[in-house]
Amino acid sequence: MSERLFSYGTLQQDEVQQASFGRLLKGAPDALVGWKQEMVEITDPDVLAKSGKRFHPIVMQGDAQDRVLGMVFEITAEELAAADRYEVSDYKRVSAKLASGLTAWVYVKA
Repeated sequence: MSERLFSYGTLQQDEVQQASFGRLLKGAPDALVGWKQEMVEITDPDVLAKSGKRFHPIVMQGDAQDRVLGMVFEITAEELAAADRYEVSDYKRVSAKLASGLTAWVYVKA
C-alpha cells in the first residue's frame, strides 16, 4: 500500500530524496490550505549534510486563506519511516487535506 507525502521544503530536493529514499520521487504540485510557512534553523548534522541548508521551511496553522505550495508524492511505508528519521524534533507528522482534495502526511511545527 502506498502513502502520500506532501512536501513544501527540502524533501522536494533531488539530493535529499536520493539520500533518504535511494531514488527520486514522482510527484504532483498541490497546496496545503489553512497553513502558513516560516523558517526554522536546523542544527542536526545529518540533515544539514543531506539538505545543504541551515534554514528549512516549517508550517503551522494559519487562516483559511493561507496556502503553502508544494508537491504531493506517492511513497512506500518504508520511505515514510525514512522521512520520519530525516525530520528533526521541530517537526511532527500529521494527516492533512490538500487543495486537490487528496489527504497526505505532512510535517508541521511540533
